[in-house]
Amino acid sequence: MKIIFTFLFTALLHTVLLAQSSINGTIQLNDGTPAVAVNIYLEGTNIGTTTNAVGFYEIKNVEAGNHTLKIVGITIKPISKIISVEANQTITLNFTVEESTGNLNEVSVRASSEKSKSKVSTSLRLQTEIEKLPQNIQVIQRKDLDNQIVLSLSDGLLRNVSGTMRLEHWGDVYARVNMRGSRASAFFNGVNITSSWGPLTEDMSYVERVEFVKGPAGFMMSSGEPSGIYNIVTKKPTGDDFNGSVRFTTGSYNLFRAEADVDTKITNKLSARLNVMGQNKNSFRDYEYNDRYIVAPSLRYDFNSKTKLTAEYIYQKAKMSNIGASYIFSTEGYATYPAETTLGDPGLEPSLVDDQTFNVNFQHEFKKDWKITAQTTYINSYQIGQSMWAGDVQKDLIQRNVSLFESSNIMKFAQVYVNGKVMTGGVSHKLVGALDVGTKEYMADWNQSHQLETGDNYFSMTADSYQPVTNGYPDFDLSQPLEIRSSPYGRINLQYSGIYLQDELGFLDDKIRLTLATRFTDISQSSYGGAEQKASQWTPRIGLSGSVDEHTSVYALYDQSFVPQSGILRNGDKIKPITGNNLEIGVKRDWFDKKWTTTLSIYQITKKNELISDPNNAPTEQYSIIKGESESKGIEFDLRGEIIKGLNLTLNYALTENLITKSNVESLQEGDLVPGYAKHTANTWIAYTQQTGFLKGAGLSLGATILADRTTWGWASNPNQKSLGDYKKVDAGIFWGNDDVQVTLNVYNVLDEYLYSGAPYGTFYYYQAEAPRNWRLALAYKF
Repeated sequence: MKIIFTFLFTALLHTVLLAQSSINGTIQLNDGTPAVAVNIYLEGTNIGTTTNAVGFYEIKNVEAGNHTLKIVGITIKPISKIISVEANQTITLNFTVEESTGNLNEVSVRASSEKSKSKVSTSLRLQTEIEKLPQNIQVIQRKDLDNQIVLSLSDGLLRNVSGTMRLEHWGDVYARVNMRGSRASAFFNGVNITSSWGPLTEDMSYVERVEFVKGPAGFMMSSGEPSGIYNIVTKKPTGDDFNGSVRFTTGSYNLFRAEADVDTKITNKLSARLNVMGQNKNSFRDYEYNDRYIVAPSLRYDFNSKTKLTAEYIYQKAKMSNIGASYIFSTEGYATYPAETTLGDPGLEPSLVDDQTFNVNFQHEFKKDWKITAQTTYINSYQIGQSMWAGDVQKDLIQRNVSLFESSNIMKFAQVYVNGKVMTGGVSHKLVGALDVGTKEYMADWNQSHQLETGDNYFSMTADSYQPVTNGYPDFDLSQPLEIRSSPYGRINLQYSGIYLQDELGFLDDKIRLTLATRFTDISQSSYGGAEQKASQWTPRIGLSGSVDEHTSVYALYDQSFVPQSGILRNGDKIKPITGNNLEIGVKRDWFDKKWTTTLSIYQITKKNELISDPNNAPTEQYSIIKGESESKGIEFDLRGEIIKGLNLTLNYALTENLITKSNVESLQEGDLVPGYAKHTANTWIAYTQQTGFLKGAGLSLGATILADRTTWGWASNPNQKSLGDYKKVDAGIFWGNDDVQVTLNVYNVLDEYLYSGAPYGTFYYYQAEAPRNWRLALAYKF
């Protein structure tokens, strides 16, 4: 460990001592008018800028030496100029450029490296740069996924965003992500695909980037938990002539994984991309495995420079061990048995998943600064397998209960939205108008179960060898269609439609920005045999953002969400949706020409009207009461980027508190903790790459995650129940790479800590352990 820190400190000191210079000047067209929004940068680096309204530019933090200065823009002919820069020098260079319309590809390449850092994807509908938006939004880029060897959403990705954590693993079937005290909604290319048991954990082989929007995201949805969303942005054809890569990964527990990504232009108008992946992976627990195969082709057709159609298909096939067999049950608390302890059995049937996603996106710029986007998405996910839970728990003895888990999850979505820009006097307007409709139909049969042990022949948690089942394996009845077996208590249906209108007003040359928006959402849903419940609501969104200078902005936001719910009140009153009100203020700053950015936010989310079962119910009654009110509040800090040449850092911290503020239930007191968060969450990932000499391209990385004062995901039934211990994990790696090849070796849980999560359940506890010290080796090649 000392060697790693010494290496990083030496590299830091060496780089800081390098003198920095700057380049500035103006760029104008042949007719003498300013060349506005033209890119000017140093080739082979991330150093560059764009011209302002008068054609002025300034590039700071330029190292001494020879450089190639490039000037590109959509409407100009590109220019390249070799320049020589001395230490502590300011150079003024003015240029006159010729107009042209054939430089779109070169500008797009440059934009992919710089603008992608400061803008969200088009699927989030927003036209403003991240640093100017009145909300905490964090973007995880593809290179971060590769450097950390992140294979799926449940696989360490959340360390890159403040205050996020996973709850209730359920193997790798789906990833429940919590932030700001409750579950974050899962989005796919701008579509809300959240369900009670889904989506299938997102594999990173087809992912370009992941966007996290903290707090209510009224511009995407209002009918959901107010904690926020994460949006998966998939790889799509770029229109380049040809790009290709392959990646091979191996590691502990017989991990073998291969990926390929081919992106090519077929004709001047038609482009294609294909991503494929195959994986075999076992576990540190016996009889546990996760094999997955993915084929993801996509096509893009450019009708002209203003109109394009993109179609993509993702097929995933998974074969996994019994769901729930990785949980451990104990009357004594958490982490009471060795981490590798398992309830699994080699004779149990695997869980099989077939998951298909179709997505079609049409974009058309019908006039300058006005674009319409239409998108339709279809998801069909089918699963058949078994899940396990404890039928009875005694000291060191468990009765294992296996249930059928067959499900069908079908979702259909359609979206149309328009983005535009207009000026009224000295005020700019960035407009968004959107229409969303969708249906979700989930059905499942988990009504059939089988006990693997009966009588006194319980499963021993302390046995040293394999224990055969004493009551045989289940033989579930699948003779009737799932549609019949799931009705009515295995059904969840939802239909919704929504309209969203937003105007972002820019004052004083866009230095002050006021967002005024509203959304109307209409929902109809039924679940688990309950009656159909309908709800509709207008929700407002008001944001204010101001640029203190060209690098710093401050913001304030009020946004609202609601969650429909079903139940019966004893007095016959109408059930109101859960409402979530979010107040947030923050500061954003980019440093050294956007090489690194920081975000500091403070928020308060109030939830009202949530129902729970009436404690005064007779055995045959099913009345509900309004629980009261809860309040989640906290502070979040995120830093990411290249701190100095070769040294990249991700650092974040979140202080979260979620408490009952008003209670209508005797068992819940004001000040009680709401489950589902850690009070203190801190993460870091630091990597240094040697820039010169024999070891050029080689480097070291170091990461850590700390979750302190954790709550469980379920309500504690008495104050004497044990709490979760703190979570502490350290990872490290070494790597080497150039433009074509990258080799990365990472070691996870370096300190070999006993890592787990869990909750109390009646008279016992359940928990799931994470892997002890393990490693992964990845080899990537670009062609």
